[in-house]
Amino acid sequence: MSQASNKLIVIIPARLAATRLPNKPLADIDGRPMIVHVWERVVAAIGSDNQVIIAAGDPEIVDVMQAAGGRVVLTDPDLPSGSDRIYSALQEIEKQDGVAPAHIINVQGDLPTLAPELIEKTAALLHDGSDMSSLVAEIKDPTEIDNPNIVKAIISWDEGTSDAEKVGRALYFTRATAPSGEGLYYHHIGIYGYQRAALERFVSLPPSPLEKREKLEQLRALEAGMTIRLACVDTVPLGVDTQEDLEKARAILRGQ
Repeated sequence: MSQASNKLIVIIPARLAATRLPNKPLADIDGRPMIVHVWERVVAAIGSDNQVIIAAGDPEIVDVMQAAGGRVVLTDPDLPSGSDRIYSALQEIEKQDGVAPAHIINVQGDLPTLAPELIEKTAALLHDGSDMSSLVAEIKDPTEIDNPNIVKAIISWDEGTSDAEKVGRALYFTRATAPSGEGLYYHHIGIYGYQRAALERFVSLPPSPLEKREKLEQLRALEAGMTIRLACVDTVPLGVDTQEDLEKARAILRGQ
């Protein structure tokens, strides 16, 4: 049985199967695979006391990450979601180390321009005991409001928090334009934090009705009565889903 620890572990799920951009974790950006860029940014964010693990769905990703010096776990490629992949990797790491971390952060492997402070903020939100945490950013582009590919978060903000430090509780996530009426809209950023027990519970639950209807995994947690703490940040990291996104990421990283 693993001992409890107050350490943080960040797990980055990655697999080669992608409809719009096949093999994208291995896509070259400035001479290195994209997954290596993501791993390096996460390592820079959390410091040497904590761990960064790649949950790889394919042996090719294992080879690349081992060559880069990263710690990697090969997971079943048929696992149904990224959450299942990170939990599978977590179980293997706990078996190897004999230690269970207090908090787990799930960072997608297609965020090569990720700002390190976003990971820090996601982790900090878990300190109040919430089951999960995540981030949002105010929508500034009006075309995003009606775009079903932009997930909107509906939030109950804490009283007394400044615009620069807005934190609150997630009430719902949707692809629709919501809420109605005058006011701001918030773009959900798909970085998640979990208490160790909350992640175990989450992956044990069957997909919920609203999750299946909206195709949003986080609704499973809300339907089960779990709490998701949210913070508002200034920027949405670029997720690489298409060749056009990849070219944008290459241009951004060339300019840094």
